[in-house]
Amino acid sequence: MKKNIGLVCLSCASLVLSGCGSPRAGSLTPATARITFDNDKVRVIEYHTGSEKDVCGFGMHTHPPHLYIMRTDAKLRIVDADGKEIFENAKAGDIGWAPEEKHIVENLSGNNASCYLIEIKDKDWKPSTGLTR
Repeated sequence: MKKNIGLVCLSCASLVLSGCGSPRAGSLTPATARITFDNDKVRVIEYHTGSEKDVCGFGMHTHPPHLYIMRTDAKLRIVDADGKEIFENAKAGDIGWAPEEKHIVENLSGNNASCYLIEIKDKDWKPSTGLTR
């Protein structure tokens, strides 16, 4: 099963990256979350945000285990469910895996930020929360 999930993640990442373009530089966009693909195996959420806005969900929110793909560079402030604060510098093209989590993620970079989040729909799947305000 792990092998199949890995193949699904790599296939999905290839599809997502092949169509990825960055938001227009110079104009800040409001924070948005949009489901761009959804079937019985995976769900892909595309996030866009302006400076100092929520990056991958609004306020404190949750995600199931997921693959993420950064579309732009961003300086991130992450606050976990226990209030621990972490700062990260993400680069366009960064791809990673994250376990189930609850957090707030803010864009501190002063420009637009964008990423994809890919949820694997296994038997324990619960969708991300915080897609709307």
